[in-house]
Amino acid sequence: MNTILLIVFMITLLYFSVANRLMSYVSILVLQGLLVCGVSLLSLNDMNLVNLGIILLETLIVKAILMPYFIRRVILQNNITREAEPSVPNSISLAITSAIIVLTYIATYYVPLNERINLLYFVTALSAILSGLYFIATRRKVITHVICYVIIENGAFILSMAVGGEMPAMVNLGVLLDVLVSVFLLVIFINKVGDVTEDGDVGGLTTLKD
Repeated sequence: MNTILLIVFMITLLYFSVANRLMSYVSILVLQGLLVCGVSLLSLNDMNLVNLGIILLETLIVKAILMPYFIRRVILQNNITREAEPSVPNSISLAITSAIIVLTYIATYYVPLNERINLLYFVTALSAILSGLYFIATRRKVITHVICYVIIENGAFILSMAVGGEMPAMVNLGVLLDVLVSVFLLVIFINKVGDVTEDGDVGGLTTLKD
């Protein structure tokens, strides 16, 4: 079952590469949050119940509900155009994202890993992190950079599960705190950018002067 969930997670990366609407991105975050929650439940069932409960609450409530809701609210309140307006054609983005997944699998397969590290988890995590960085580089709106950062954090979360059920809950909570602070700071930045740029387009930042 974990295999299916992780494969679906990688499919969401492919869908993200061809989606053109911001609300589609928000829906992808919801789905990824649910998938990460399912993977956590199936992978960490040997963990202490308290730690497992904290992790499940984080993945379900924060990743699948609060973060998508918060980002969606920012989009609506700032009247940001619903179109994502990627700077690279969808066909090229799909090809590059597919290449990232395939090359990550090939590279990971030939790199000797500790026997305790799950290969599929490792591939999925690296694919999410690298794809998130690519999406940040090819999306023009600041709000999409926030969304891509959350995707990268999802990859980091899966990477922490690659070593098995020994993941400390405090490490995960530390990552979550870092993400929450980053999202809040970026949202504040979006609100300020809206005063000097049109529709949160990062291209407008080139016109800023002292």
